[in-house]
Amino acid sequence: MSSSRSPLAVARRLGWGVADQGVSSISNFVLGVVVARSLDAASFGAFGLAYVTFGLAISATRGLATDPLLVRFSGARTPAWRRAVAASSATATLCGIVTGVVCILVGLALPPQVGGGFIALGVGLPGLMLQDSLRFAFFSVGEPQRALVNDVVWTVLQFTTLVALVMTGRATEVTCFLAFGGTATLAAGVGLLQCRILPRPRWIRSWVVDHKALGGRYLIENISSAGARQVRMVTLGAVAGLAAVGQVRAAEILMGPFLVMLMGVSQLAVPEASHVLSKAPRRLGRFCFLLGLVVAASAALWGVTITLLLPTGLGSALLGPIWKPASTLVPVVMIGMAAGGLEIGAAAGVRALGAAPRSLVAQLSTAGMYLVGGCVGAYLDGARGSCWGVAVATVLATFVWWYQLRRGLAEYLNETPVVASLSGQPERIPS
Repeated sequence: MSSSRSPLAVARRLGWGVADQGVSSISNFVLGVVVARSLDAASFGAFGLAYVTFGLAISATRGLATDPLLVRFSGARTPAWRRAVAASSATATLCGIVTGVVCILVGLALPPQVGGGFIALGVGLPGLMLQDSLRFAFFSVGEPQRALVNDVVWTVLQFTTLVALVMTGRATEVTCFLAFGGTATLAAGVGLLQCRILPRPRWIRSWVVDHKALGGRYLIENISSAGARQVRMVTLGAVAGLAAVGQVRAAEILMGPFLVMLMGVSQLAVPEASHVLSKAPRRLGRFCFLLGLVVAASAALWGVTITLLLPTGLGSALLGPIWKPASTLVPVVMIGMAAGGLEIGAAAGVRALGAAPRSLVAQLSTAGMYLVGGCVGAYLDGARGSCWGVAVATVLATFVWWYQLRRGLAEYLNETPVVASLSGQPERIPS
């Protein structure tokens, strides 16, 4: 077995990915805590709506720009990879410009309490999208340590700026979003120096056209997922008030350290699953199951931990008055996130197979169940009902993803010839 593909090497790369996401999540966590302590519940809910919009924008951008890069160009620093990074980063930046303009226009049309955050977010979206695309370029070539360095730079810049805002009494949802996007733009500049590849706007069209089979479907997938979350939060705000949105967002912040693992592993899950598929496709199912099991167990462990720690005063110290209603939502959010961990394993396998139609069906089903569960739950019981609806929907979605992985892997094995492996056991290789 190649040393770069040994279990130790895989674990090392996953560890770098978790460390990188840890730094990234810390910066987002600090942002959330600063805003939560600086605003009342309704204003924090308005901040949450704008932040969910950021999630929608970055999900759409990844579908067009970085998801095809991970699936088709994971490996070594080849000339083809360099060209792909130049094209995908330019595509990501353009997506940031377009979505930024939309956010600014929406913000101008909304009441000042909500609109200011959207305008500030729109200003920073181009830099945010470019920085994110460069992180994934490093992941695709097996260099997560470079992504970690870049996120450390961003976190230090952001933390310094937020401290200055708090000390001068100028920390609002608008100034915090400006700090969020502005420091990400500076980190993106550092990322360009790290990879020594400049975005090439003239290659955007060819990138989108050449990868439309994957990019188009992944765009729909990501928009459906993030869009369902956006609609759920808007519905929750309309039915139960902005304070309910703030409570849900606060509960998610409390689950932040688990999200470090969830996002860190998910960033490297597709490249690693792709390597498993190319070397020993029959082991893909086991790899995905073990991956999902580890993430799910981590969610349960962290959920239990903070449930025990919050009453000691930690929650109040972090989030102020909003922690008490948020703490009652944590066990329910934990159930949904644990199921999401198992889902991550299956989704990585489906994407590694390049089975975009199956991935699309699974994601649309997931988004539909999430939307129905979150909105119906909000109508029945506000923030708590919405969290329960999402948890049930995520459990059901996990079965959908594993069914699609099982069927997709069976089709893959039936379509590829059998050869003898070095161990003497039959293995299958792509035609």
